[in-house]
Amino acid sequence: MNPRRSASNDTERQAIQEGGNLMLKRFAIAIATVSSLTAASYAQESYDLKFQSSDNSGTAAFEVQSAWTDHLREMSDGRINVEMLPAGSIVEYNETLDAVGAGILSGHITDSSYFTGKDPAFALIGNPVGAYSSPEELRAFFDRGGGAELYNEILEPYGVHFVGAAAQTAEAIPSKIAITSVEDLKGVKMRAPEGMVQSAFAAAGASPVNLPQSEVFTALDKGVISAADATTLATNDSMGLHDVAKNPIWPGFHSLPLNEVSINKSTWDSMSEEDRKILTDSVTWYADELAERIKARDQEVADKLSQTEGVTVHSWSEEEKKKFRQIAQDQWAEYAGRSEGAQKVFDTMTEFLKSEGKL
Repeated sequence: MNPRRSASNDTERQAIQEGGNLMLKRFAIAIATVSSLTAASYAQESYDLKFQSSDNSGTAAFEVQSAWTDHLREMSDGRINVEMLPAGSIVEYNETLDAVGAGILSGHITDSSYFTGKDPAFALIGNPVGAYSSPEELRAFFDRGGGAELYNEILEPYGVHFVGAAAQTAEAIPSKIAITSVEDLKGVKMRAPEGMVQSAFAAAGASPVNLPQSEVFTALDKGVISAADATTLATNDSMGLHDVAKNPIWPGFHSLPLNEVSINKSTWDSMSEEDRKILTDSVTWYADELAERIKARDQEVADKLSQTEGVTVHSWSEEEKKKFRQIAQDQWAEYAGRSEGAQKVFDTMTEFLKSEGKL
């Protein structure tokens, strides 16, 4: 055998072996990298969040909010956990916007109009008097009327992201006299809180006075007032208001506050698209559950009142609701002139209501 040929063959075999080993090493590294990336994709972020409500513990609304946290935990396979705190637990009810933006709270469930002092836009988007008669109407504005996008324009500069809208039910009006139309409001002395609500009733011809909720029963009983902007039918009944005000207006037409669910924007930005969808879908569940539970309580009380001697529940026609809404529109316009954000809310909301045949 040629010695040179043998040495050459040995060199070739060694080169092939080394090349093969290098390829195997590269292949092993590639497999390890893919495995690492795959494992990372399954190791999704978990969140322990602290939300504060504007509702007190023991209320129907807070009970639903607590149930929402359980539902969200289940939807996310335990990855998104929310501790739901009642009003005043960490900060005052009207301080949660700043607290969420600063990360003191992870989020809140609240009435947006509490932040009117920061921007009149909050009053107009949070409780536009007379605009909506049901939670479904209010939610439609946010879901398909441009409300959600607009509200995030207002909220996100505060470091807060709006997730979704909910509402309890339109507030009822306990009354000592039959009020079945806008015309019937003329000259009626009634309790109405300061602000847009009071201005709207005054524009409709009523004589509104400012009284705390705690004095409504006595004022009705003594004849100081004949009617009151109070709260939901069931809550009014639990306070005994229908013992002295036997002509309640229900369903309500004048006040349906937004119950917003919002989260710290940095937390929202850190979430995957999947987790954002889970959170958003859970808020839809919350909104449905809240509306149904409060509606059921109100209906139960309405059925009871319909069987109670001397009590008549009055329901306004769509025509009369529209008349009141048109009167209230002047109050919306007044608020719209107070800030750029408020004007945007006014323009977007009125365009939507017109498209729905509400204006």
